[in-house]
Amino acid sequence: MRELIETMLESERIYDGRLIGLRRDKVKLPNGRTSTREVVVHPGAVAIVPLLSDGRVILVRQYRYAVGKILMEIPAGTLHPNETAEDCALRELREEIGYTAGQLEHLASIYLAPGYSTELIHVFLATNLEPASGDMDEDEFVEPVAIPLEDAISQIGEGKIQDAKTVAALLLVWQKRKADSEP
Repeated sequence: MRELIETMLESERIYDGRLIGLRRDKVKLPNGRTSTREVVVHPGAVAIVPLLSDGRVILVRQYRYAVGKILMEIPAGTLHPNETAEDCALRELREEIGYTAGQLEHLASIYLAPGYSTELIHVFLATNLEPASGDMDEDEFVEPVAIPLEDAISQIGEGKIQDAKTVAALLLVWQKRKADSEP
């Protein structure tokens, strides 16, 4: 089997922002040559599929400046320092949709874009939802929308849901529900 590991030789921090950092690394390739890798450094995040008892999921409509349009997404957010993924998920549910979860199940941890980013997203299924108060971030404007899970799955195929974490998470929940309903 061929060796695939790249070894960091040098690292330069180029930018440190509120949410992300950027570094430029010089790496030794498996063939002995060197190359440059630019890496977006991210603290990690959570994404939650809030599933109501009637089979609807709560999505949020949100304008995304980077792509210049409104997207339908599941609630999600960035981990705070020393915050567990579970605590972050419960916080984001309160802030974005005004609910808390009686049950929170970790489904997967997925890399958003491993070709250039360290961001690891912890995906949860939230059930036994109850209304809860929470303050939305002052620079965040979202509109919660509840739709049947099957409709959300259809919207993925129709190109109406394009956010990668939302696509992956909804498909995980759809697959899980399908498997749970089989004898």
